[in-house]
Amino acid sequence: MNFLNYLSGSIFGVSFIWAPILHVAIVILFGFHMISVRRPVAVSIAWFLIVVLFPLIGVSLYILIGERPVGRKLTRKIIRMDKEYAAITGDMRKHYQADRQLLPIEGRALSLLAESKNGSPVIAGNKLELFTSSLEILQCFVDEINQAKKTLHLEFYIWALGGDADRVGEALIAAAKRGVACKVLLDSLGSNDWFKSSWPNRFRKAGIQVGEALPIQIGRLQFRRADLRLHRKIFVIDNAIVWTGSMNMVDPRSFKQDSGVGEWVDAMVRIEGPVASPFELTFSFDWSVDNPKITHFNKAAPALMPIEGNVLAQEFSSGPVYRDDILYQVLLSAIMDAREELTITTPYFGPDDGLIQALMAAAGRGVKVTLIVPKLNDSTLVAWSSRSFYTDLMNAGVKIAEFHGGLLHTKSLLIDKRVAIFGSVNFDQRSLRLNFEISLIVYNDEFCAKLQTLIETYLAKSDMVDPVSWSKRPHWRVLLENAAHLTSPLL
Repeated sequence: MNFLNYLSGSIFGVSFIWAPILHVAIVILFGFHMISVRRPVAVSIAWFLIVVLFPLIGVSLYILIGERPVGRKLTRKIIRMDKEYAAITGDMRKHYQADRQLLPIEGRALSLLAESKNGSPVIAGNKLELFTSSLEILQCFVDEINQAKKTLHLEFYIWALGGDADRVGEALIAAAKRGVACKVLLDSLGSNDWFKSSWPNRFRKAGIQVGEALPIQIGRLQFRRADLRLHRKIFVIDNAIVWTGSMNMVDPRSFKQDSGVGEWVDAMVRIEGPVASPFELTFSFDWSVDNPKITHFNKAAPALMPIEGNVLAQEFSSGPVYRDDILYQVLLSAIMDAREELTITTPYFGPDDGLIQALMAAAGRGVKVTLIVPKLNDSTLVAWSSRSFYTDLMNAGVKIAEFHGGLLHTKSLLIDKRVAIFGSVNFDQRSLRLNFEISLIVYNDEFCAKLQTLIETYLAKSDMVDPVSWSKRPHWRVLLENAAHLTSPLL
């Protein structure tokens, strides 16, 4: 008995001595790593705090989601293909160079910035239609598929099971059987349930090519961050018509109804005209990157499309590895360019201090800044973190509206009612730095007026946050919001 006591005492004594030494060593080594990679200060401090408090768990989490790599092999492939892609976009920028002269003064700097780093040019001669009913959009998808003659290319973050989303799938199968070449590219995580269902096999048997973007491979987590996602929404019909916006391939009547936030509220834009070409090119690039059998981007430049209208617009894609941080720069520039009015709609609000300061500065110089977010959110942590920004924003003069008609999922930025950024981008760190995103920048008063009308319908179903009442909320809520705010760089 005495021997056992002696043995256990020795073991626990050694553990007691070495545990703090190991803890300190982990923290010091991690600190040197954070200095060497030069991450944003808020992100570095947040991770350092986690590792100090929970060293083993913190380091494990950092390995999973702390960096932004997509894996060495995939990074090399993207860089190689991006150089090949550059030759096509370079010719495209030369061809449409004259269209820059049609830009309003307010949009010239923004357009040049969005075009930089091998981006797409602004292009004239387009026709745009704004759709705001998800069920109508799904019916339009079915109609477009039924009328397609040559190709159908679909790229979405989520394809949810059930409802009218299944009708779209059935229409695709019918199209493939009549000879239309169909490709479907879906995010592995966002469409996880779909990939586990019978749909992938049904699609392949019908001749539809199916791609799984950024699959999570347990054995490669040390080389590839698990939460980098393909968040784009692109639907291209016959290389001539494009749909893009905030909506995934979901029926709002059945999608996430157990989350208690109501139906998701989305909007999409239908594009006809020359600016559809860059969207088809982006889809082809993504398809090539995520197809292991393709090693080079040999896609020919899309055929020049006829002029369909009078709208000046620009495709704008972004993502980690290529065009890194261009989205952040564009949003920051858009806020700084606003002179009279700036309205943001986003389901997830979690910017960094730079964007918060830009919004406060805009309000301080007299710009009418309005932020519209959902009153109820499917992510509790994001909701609490978002509210931690309210006091500073409202003190600076920013108006905050909480939408109570469901989960507002439309992502838009309207600048002076003359320039709009509309697409898949949330106003949060994930969209800014982690996701592959797509947007349409529109320089057209008529389209902006339609977007403004949509925004007014959202405001009619929103509660304006009152600064006085907000300042009187319980102290425990303030503590929860501020605690959640500490995680905002990691969300």
